[in-house]
Amino acid sequence: MKRVTGIGGIFFSAKDPVAMHAWYKKHLGIDVQEWGGAAFMWADPDGKPTTGMTIWSVGADDGKHFAPSKSTFMINYRVDDLAALLQALRDEGCNVLEKTDDSEYGKFGWVMDPEGNKIELWQPPAGQ
Repeated sequence: MKRVTGIGGIFFSAKDPVAMHAWYKKHLGIDVQEWGGAAFMWADPDGKPTTGMTIWSVGADDGKHFAPSKSTFMINYRVDDLAALLQALRDEGCNVLEKTDDSEYGKFGWVMDPEGNKIELWQPPAGQ
């Protein structure tokens, strides 16, 4: 079974997300959208667009989105079969959070690493 197949997104919190959005837009040229992030579309080695994207997002430092982690970041990893991977992680004794989410954006599940960082696992919708 394949496990992680890529990085789907990088999320971090900030005390002042609006100011952070503006800084990253001005100084690094990241096209921060109203929802608080940007989508980096994938391309092949020749620069031709290919299926997939990586999300970058800054959110409020309210302690809720990454809970129960105390970290200010969370990495979202792409996976092929979320249910099978979550079961394998449980069988291996990992701290898999019970909550999962299935939406138009795909299927999501979470596991805590040994240092208490919350990791998001994402199975994209078919065709992505």
